[in-house]
Amino acid sequence: MAFTGFPPEAFEFYAQLEADNSKAFWQANNTTFESAVKAPMVALCDELSEHGPFHLFRPYNDLRFAKNRPPYKTAQGAASESQGGTGRYVQVSAQGVMAAAGCYMMARDQLQRFRAAVDAEGTGAEVAALVDSLAAAGYSIGAHDELKTAPRGYAKDHPRIALLRRSGLMVWSTWPVASWMYTKKAAATVRTTWDEPAGCAPGSTPTLARARCRPITGTEPPHWSP
Repeated sequence: MAFTGFPPEAFEFYAQLEADNSKAFWQANNTTFESAVKAPMVALCDELSEHGPFHLFRPYNDLRFAKNRPPYKTAQGAASESQGGTGRYVQVSAQGVMAAAGCYMMARDQLQRFRAAVDAEGTGAEVAALVDSLAAAGYSIGAHDELKTAPRGYAKDHPRIALLRRSGLMVWSTWPVASWMYTKKAAATVRTTWDEPAGCAPGSTPTLARARCRPITGTEPPHWSP
């Protein structure tokens, strides 16, 4: 199946699910989910296969450890991990489409290397310039979590303290529902969002990618969940 866009029914499905997140609604509308949401997302991943392989997230919330969650997720996401360790993520929801790239949450040793690079004057200035250029281009910048103060061993007035406090480093763009999402342009827009950040680096591989990060996972920045 070739990707031709997400139909209006995909966004309508999630708007209705937000209003009635119940087993009864899901069972009555599962066919719509399969045809208007899941099938186009699979086709989109095939269209963007140069960034794959992709993992499609399950539509159900895990209620074993969070009893207060609704039974169904209000977005469909897909994620991949690149050879360099960074991740790419895309989702569709009632709010529209979101695409993200980077390091959602670093392992302890990865975070140590990242902070050492940010602390060093040469590589730190490179990372800061890259982040500033992406923010100026309109990307949102964030991570899975952020310390309220300086990490142990670093000064609170460090010139790059905002980067040092983060547990990862990712960029994302979100778009409200629009007619271009019903077409092939959705794939081109997601691809550009993933490819542009790498092109902003002053070299073939950005310093943040050399830390080898865990892939992006989840549904909504900055608190995505698999």
